[in-house]
Amino acid sequence: MTITGEVRSKISVMQADMIFSYRDLNIPMNYSESVIKELNRMVQHGDIEKFARGKFYKPIRSVFGKLKPSQEEIVKDLLLKDGKRIGYVTGYAIFNKFALTTQVPNVVQIGTRVKKNRRQRGIVPVMFLLQHNEITEENIPLLQLLDTIKMIKEIPDADVSQSCRRLLFILKEYENELEALVELLMNYPPATRALFGAMVEKLWGEESVKRVYDSLNPLSYFQFGIDGSVLPQMKKWRIK
Repeated sequence: MTITGEVRSKISVMQADMIFSYRDLNIPMNYSESVIKELNRMVQHGDIEKFARGKFYKPIRSVFGKLKPSQEEIVKDLLLKDGKRIGYVTGYAIFNKFALTTQVPNVVQIGTRVKKNRRQRGIVPVMFLLQHNEITEENIPLLQLLDTIKMIKEIPDADVSQSCRRLLFILKEYENELEALVELLMNYPPATRALFGAMVEKLWGEESVKRVYDSLNPLSYFQFGIDGSVLPQMKKWRIK
């Protein structure tokens, strides 16, 4: 088989949306120039798309045209290292997933236990949010929910009271994970703990979050601007 044929054959069995480089094709390095030329020809013919320098992908084709790679795919090397989970997508993408905003994010936010500087993936900016809990496959949905509560005032084009009402509705689905949520919550800032505590108390009573209430400084107040009709427990939790 020619190099051209080998390149096309290997790409034909790749899943759409996957970002790859010529090294991922596992063709001997002495053929790298021919491989790169063929990849560029495939871009010109519309068979694949260029994501960034030396990076390509097979676009998913829909009724709306060619789709760009998912956020998880764009930053996959920042989420896993040697098969171990080191980060997770959070923030803007989760606001959209939870139907808290209709804005489509143009920034990828990643929760990670190590402080990192902002970087770029093609034309996509990547920002890092420090997560003090251990990150596992199982607790990522819980961390994403807690991050959203923490960032409630940062949700684009959203009223904080309306966002709180929506999060109360979402939180109802996590009753079986409440104990795990509280354990993770203890590593979040006091304002997040207070808002979560007031929400959970409204749903399941004060005994559910007594530990959370006891963890707060009785002299601290937290400014969110939430309507009292949405969260009647806010005065007790010193939320304004």
